[in-house]
Amino acid sequence: MAAHFIGSQFGIAAYRKYSSGGGYPNISLSTPLPGIPKPVFASVDGQEKYETKITTLENGLKVASQNKFGQFCTVGILVNSGSRHEAKYPSGIAHFLEKLAFSSTAQYGSKDEILLTLEKHGGICDCQTSRDTTMYAVSAEVKGLDTVVSLLSDAVLQPRLLDDEIEMTKMAVRFELEDLNMRPDPEPLLTEMIHAAAYRGNTVGLPRFCPVDNVDKIDKTMLHSYLRSYYCPERMVLAGVGIEHEQLVECARKYLLDAKPVWGTSTAANVDLSVAQYTGGIIKMEKDMSDVSLGPTPIPELTHIMIGLESCSFLEDDFIPFAVLNMMMGGGGSFSAGGPGKGMFTRLYLNVLNRHHWMYNATSYHHSYEDSGLLCIHASADPRQVREMVEIITREFIQMAGNAGEMELERAKTQLKSMLMMNLESRPVIFEDVGRQVLSTGKRKLPHELCHLISNVTAGDIKRVATKMLRSKPAVAALGDLTELPSYEHIQAALSSKDGRLPRMYRLFR
Repeated sequence: MAAHFIGSQFGIAAYRKYSSGGGYPNISLSTPLPGIPKPVFASVDGQEKYETKITTLENGLKVASQNKFGQFCTVGILVNSGSRHEAKYPSGIAHFLEKLAFSSTAQYGSKDEILLTLEKHGGICDCQTSRDTTMYAVSAEVKGLDTVVSLLSDAVLQPRLLDDEIEMTKMAVRFELEDLNMRPDPEPLLTEMIHAAAYRGNTVGLPRFCPVDNVDKIDKTMLHSYLRSYYCPERMVLAGVGIEHEQLVECARKYLLDAKPVWGTSTAANVDLSVAQYTGGIIKMEKDMSDVSLGPTPIPELTHIMIGLESCSFLEDDFIPFAVLNMMMGGGGSFSAGGPGKGMFTRLYLNVLNRHHWMYNATSYHHSYEDSGLLCIHASADPRQVREMVEIITREFIQMAGNAGEMELERAKTQLKSMLMMNLESRPVIFEDVGRQVLSTGKRKLPHELCHLISNVTAGDIKRVATKMLRSKPAVAALGDLTELPSYEHIQAALSSKDGRLPRMYRLFR
């Protein structure tokens, strides 16, 4: 310490000498300044400190945690339940549960009470349902962990589901359904439609949003029947980021080990174990899109098409090559700004948006589940150019099975790794990653393992997975003015051809 002090005093003296107008020495910037002590950097003592720790309690509940520096933590309960499990129920139960989350419970009289309790610890809460997972999460100060886990246990296992809460939820669901149809961005609606086309009437093809006809059918008895089947400890994970593992396990034992749900004992007896059956097909929605836009500069009337093919589940080895392929396709809207980092070198930019000025959008998406997956391209253009737009997209699908250039492949891999690492800077994202991986596989692949797998993807892998994907029947979702839309058989023929061209149509009368 003394040496440090003397060194810094000497440094100050040297600084004063030169800052008072004396001649500056001719020292290069890489040479250390005289008298300044050598810096000592903190080092990370191995990977162990930041590995995901997992403990399974006696009742089957898994507790997973990841330590992370900071005063705040994100803790939540993930349940293996979503819209795909509603085969024996009216669709929309998961949508209702998402809206009803964090309402009154056995311990708290209202949502306001819950929010005030969290506020004392600087906390916020949220619930999200997807096709296969329901996630209740809280971000709060680490010091409030005990209160947070107690609150989560109460919100998940002891909701009151009062009549007036269910009525409010019905109103919220109706409003959301109206909003979904009026949005200028039709992407959520198209995603719904393409899943319904790809997995007709089964598992991930079941509606994620409650259909209008079912809003009045759902009541407390039905919700309890569903919760009894799916909300059992062996289908749950308590995940936390930013906390000590032992502390989280202790709280889990205290509040979740012997907790009795309000619907009685849960047994995973009536669980729907259907495996996703990819069917392919087309779903069309004729819709007047001319009045969608708001404001003085209206968006021109557009027709939206989404074409998808079956990829693979996230448990298969091919999942990583598919993720690289999706990154290589990239794309976006014609108004996306930015340089290469924003995907300006991806195929859908170079081959589609740069060459066809009339196309407003071309974006690639990859949806993956534990038993299947879907790689799709969303494109939009003026209704008169739909046929040409479909042909451009089918050509891009065929070219996926060609040889990928070394440079574009490396760029896609680097982009995927940087996106992964950037997303995993955020605590809520780490929480979701830990929770979802542990829920589906019982363990977690760490970021450096995923980066290693991405680095190993070769051009041969891309060609192999694309060729395999092109053997599946296409799934098509079309929204807007569909006068010029080619028939499903023609789209299928184009995706089976060598060059992706649609069969020629000869008309006597134009």
